[in-house]
Amino acid sequence: MALYSEKVMDHFTNPRNVGKIEDADGVGEVGNAKCGDIMKIYLKIENDIIVDVKFNTFGCGSAIASSSMATELIKGKPISQALELTNKAVAEALDGLPAHKMHCSVLAEEAIRSAIKNYYDTHGIAYDKAQFPDPHED
Repeated sequence: MALYSEKVMDHFTNPRNVGKIEDADGVGEVGNAKCGDIMKIYLKIENDIIVDVKFNTFGCGSAIASSSMATELIKGKPISQALELTNKAVAEALDGLPAHKMHCSVLAEEAIRSAIKNYYDTHGIAYDKAQFPDPHED
């Protein structure tokens, strides 16, 4: 059995939405010191819809594939739906990730949440702080 699904390999070798949005409405950056992966997500938002999303990821193939798939899953969607995206949904959309690479899908979820929180903060939009728990607090 192959370690990575065809979808993981496709999103790694042909990642979607790579790049930077210069005038992004929200930017989120997260990293995992243990594995060295760093993800940065850029959002362009109009009328509460994510009209464009780009990413830059420094990391392994699973991190790049997770970033690519996550951006595909939220592009064109309302912010409320993007906030519901889970790492499990990202991994399932990729037809699975090896257990030791699941943290990559977690980073994708955290990067999107971080970008949305940044959008809310920089535009003075009120939000429920419970929607943005600190993943590093115990």
